[in-house]
Amino acid sequence: MALKSTVFKALLQVSDLDRNHFGEHSLTLAQHPSETNERLMVRLLAFALHASEDLSFGKGVSTDDEPALWEIDPGGVIRLWIEVGLPDEARLRKASGRAERVVLIIYGSRADLWWKQNAAALQRYRNLSVLQLSEQDSDRLTALAERSMKLSWTIQEGTIYVDGGEIRPVKLM
Repeated sequence: MALKSTVFKALLQVSDLDRNHFGEHSLTLAQHPSETNERLMVRLLAFALHASEDLSFGKGVSTDDEPALWEIDPGGVIRLWIEVGLPDEARLRKASGRAERVVLIIYGSRADLWWKQNAAALQRYRNLSVLQLSEQDSDRLTALAERSMKLSWTIQEGTIYVDGGEIRPVKLM
C-alpha cells in the first residue's frame, strides 16, 4: 500500500520591502512521504522570498520535470525555476536552459561539502543564484512546521523575519 501525502495549509503574510511586494497568500502544500518538515519549510521560505501571483509549487519530489516552485507567465515562459536541497549538476543545467532565472536554496549538514564539490561547475550558469541556509536558521524554520500555519514574513535588506525569528540566507553566487 502506497503512503499518501500529508496536507499542510499555510496562510502567509508577506511584506517584502526589498521587492516592494506585499500580500497574503493562502497555500496548500502536499508533503510527499519521503519529504522532511525541514524541506517543506524551506519550500515555504522560497515562496516567501519570491512571492508573486504566478509563483506556484511543482508536483513534488517524485517529479523530475518540475522544480520545487516555479513562475510561469501567461504565455508559458518559465520566468523563475526554484530548487531546494542538494540537486545534481545535470538538473541545474536543465533548469538553466529552460528558465530565465534559476534559484537554488541549499540547506542541511552536507550543504558546505556539496557547495565545495559543485561550485566550480555551477559558475558557468549565468542565470543561477545559490543561497545557503544555515543549520541554525533551518532548525528555526522547521520548528514552525504545523499542519495549519499562519506565518508573517518581513523581508528587508536580505534578512527575513518570521514570526519573531530572524533568518539570514547567505548568497553564494
